[in-house]
Parts: sequence; structure tokens; C-alpha cells
Amino acid sequence: MSPSSASSADTPAAAAPVPTRQRGQLGTYVGLAVVLAAMIALFASLSDYFLTRETFVTIANEIPALAVMAVGMTFVLIIAGIDLSVGSVLALSAAITASAILQWHWSVPAAAALGLAAGLVCGAITGAVSVAWRLPSFIVSLGMLEAVRGSAYLVTNSRTQYVGDAISGLAAPWIGGISAAFVLAVVLVIVGQVVLSRTVFGRCVVGIGTNEEAMRLAGVDPRPIRIAVFALTGLLAGLAGLMQSARLEAADPNAGAGIELQVIAAVVIGGTSLMGGRGSVVNTFFGVLIISVLEAGLAQIGASEPSKRIITGAVIVVAVIIDTLRQRRAGTAA
Repeated sequence: MSPSSASSADTPAAAAPVPTRQRGQLGTYVGLAVVLAAMIALFASLSDYFLTRETFVTIANEIPALAVMAVGMTFVLIIAGIDLSVGSVLALSAAITASAILQWHWSVPAAAALGLAAGLVCGAITGAVSVAWRLPSFIVSLGMLEAVRGSAYLVTNSRTQYVGDAISGLAAPWIGGISAAFVLAVVLVIVGQVVLSRTVFGRCVVGIGTNEEAMRLAGVDPRPIRIAVFALTGLLAGLAGLMQSARLEAADPNAGAGIELQVIAAVVIGGTSLMGGRGSVVNTFFGVLIISVLEAGLAQIGASEPSKRIITGAVIVVAVIIDTLRQRRAGTAA
């Protein structure tokens, strides 16, 4: 057999995994859409007020902060990391922005830029420390969670800062009652998916999560990429802080407490592997919608707070079990 014929014979085999992967991704999209539709149908049958325009507008205007942070967390989980500090970073970025406006009399754009920069720095520190000392990002981000939360208390003197309508335009009704923050969140989801699936940086992120040593042997230094991913997550958490303070017209140093668990839950429900190497930003957005619809539906049917927590926790556990079974099946097929 000639080299050319051998090369041509190998080409279909090399290209075969791509359609398979695309079909698998399409199947995941469809599966998540079916779950979301079924959940909507369930709550519509249980509540006369759920299937209304007001309900969906309210859900859309409440999810931008969660969706934006989930985009960053998707990248973090794909590199087999985790960032528990995003809720605290949200609070600190909002606190710094509000303080710059109210106490330092900065312009709104300058104050917002400072808040975003604070989020970027916090994320970069988490990434740099975990990379430089080869520490688990879980431990580093847990420490950052406490340190950044304490910083938010110091900046605000442990008091809520009421910014009024200074930055409320981000959360104001825009198209059909939908806020600009929701539109921005959707745009970031699209951009995040394009970066992950269509750029060299995205391929490196997936490669690091799949086999970091192989990437290193291929000549790719994973350290700056890891730091960049955590910095991006911090930046997006800072943007989430601006979105939340715009909606509430205030910056609360207690804001975002526990939201990191919701963020991780949305990403896991969307099918991103906790072991790294696999994930989709679009699927994560489906996870955000599923969690938000679940919470809104349970609230409308009068479920108690303990019941809502139990049900939400059960959904997360089921999502992890499904992900584990999917990985085992894929490993067996390989």
C-alpha cells in the first residue's frame, strides 16, 4: 500500500470521532431542553400563575448574575479546578463600585471599571497561588472566600451601600420587560461557547482538563492558561456583582453568600464533568434555567424553604450520578 493510500485510509478514522462528538453534544442539548420543558409543564399544571409572561420576565431578570458566573465556572471545572470564592468576589466588586461612587465621588464608568478590576485581581490571585505552590484550587479558593468576604465588610464598614439609580440602568426593563443585564448574559454565553469550542485557548483549556501532562509534552505551558481561567472567572464574578447591585440598587457585603453552590450546581446539571476535560457553556446556561425555573416553580406552589433546599439538592445529586454513569459508559465504549 502506498503512503498516499494509507494516509487516505486513515483520514476517515481520524475524522470519525468528530461527528460522534457532535451527535453527543446535540443529544445533551435535546435532553436538557426536554428536562426544562417538562419542568415548565409540571409547574404550569400545579400553579395557575406559572405559565405567564410576568413569571418568565421575572426569571429572566433574576438570572444574569448566576448565568455570568456560571460561564466562568464552566471553564474552571473543565480544567479540573473549582472556585468557591465567586460569591465573595461578587460582594467585594459591588462594594468597591458603590464606595467609589458614594464616598470617593468617582464617575459611574470609572467605579464600575474598578469593581471589575477587583474581581479580575481576586481571580488571578486564586489561580496564581494554586499554580505557583501546586495547591488544590478548592483549598485556595476556600481561603479566598473568607479573605474577600472580610474585605467586602471592611470596604463597606459592614453596612449596605445604597447606590440608588446610579447603575440601575443595567437592570432596567429594556425589550419587552427584559433587562439589559439578561441580554448581556446571553451574549456572554454565546461568546464563551465560541471561545471554548472555536479558539486555540478553548482547545487548550479542554486539553489541560483532559490530560495536562500531554499538553505539557506538546509544548503548551498550562500554568498561564490556568491563571487566565481563574482571572476570567473573577472578572465575571465582578460583573455579576454589578448586575446584582444594579437590580437591588444597593451593595450588600453579605451578597452572594452561598451562591457559589448554585453556580457549581448549574454547571454540573449542564453536564460539565467534575473531573475536567468536558463541558459546554450553552449546556451550563440550560443548567441555570433549570435551577431558576425549579426555584420559581417551588416558590409559586408554596413549597417551604427546607423543602426547596431538599429538592434542589436532590436534583444536583441526580445530575452528578447521571454524569458519572455517562463517563463510565463512555469509558467502557472506549
